Amino acid sequence: MRGLSRKRRSPASEQTAAREVSGVVVRLIDDPSLDRRARAGLLGRLTVALAGSARKAGAAAVGSGRWLTDTVEEFAPHVPIRDLATLRSHHDGLTGDALAKVLIEAAARATAAIGAAGGVVSSMEFTAPPLLLTSPVQVAAETLAVVTIELKLVAELHEVYGRAVVGTPAVRTAAYLGAWTRKRGLDRAGGTGLAGLVGGTARRELRRRVMRRAGENVATVLPFMAGAVAGASLNSRETRKLGATIAKDLGGRVR
Repeated sequence: MRGLSRKRRSPASEQTAAREVSGVVVRLIDDPSLDRRARAGLLGRLTVALAGSARKAGAAAVGSGRWLTDTVEEFAPHVPIRDLATLRSHHDGLTGDALAKVLIEAAARATAAIGAAGGVVSSMEFTAPPLLLTSPVQVAAETLAVVTIELKLVAELHEVYGRAVVGTPAVRTAAYLGAWTRKRGLDRAGGTGLAGLVGGTARRELRRRVMRRAGENVATVLPFMAGAVAGASLNSRETRKLGATIAKDLGGRVR
């Protein structure tokens, strides 16, 4: 992670931390069998995995959103994206708007589940006051999981509507991160997304978008049920709205 690389660490320790984060996030987004308590446990593990990175990045990087944005950028190329054939095989041969609707609803349920789990993690913290110090990192952990789910949705909607980006993993990641940042589908040439996040303006846009998403997740640090309900509702609504907007940009008519 860029946030990690600002401080010297051995390659082995960086790889171990990256594998821990990747493994936990992939389970959070791809394992539908998890109940709320199990998902909360994984969010707790992710919080711990990110806490060391946050400390090393420093308060200024964490507070400004630079650390979380770097973390999102680092993990984005590892998001598991299914191609159209795989999507159809996983959803009884559905195509077009019908398939898009199923993907949007599944993503909305997944981010709602992350929000609900965040409320459970917060209830654990309120029973152990010293752990309240980890609340900002908990919000970051939840945000990373939610952004990952939404980024996966954005990419797979492009697959559904025949607009998948062709190129290296770096090019594809930049394009889909650009689409997620701007809440816009890419045109057939890749649109603004193919410019990637190499420019200062584009990176600032990504940081603002990541921090807005993190702000929406702050509700989950409320005690147990209040946090769980607020987090689930906010996440579900925002993910569903994003999916519908992207599908419409790509020529879909998802209702």
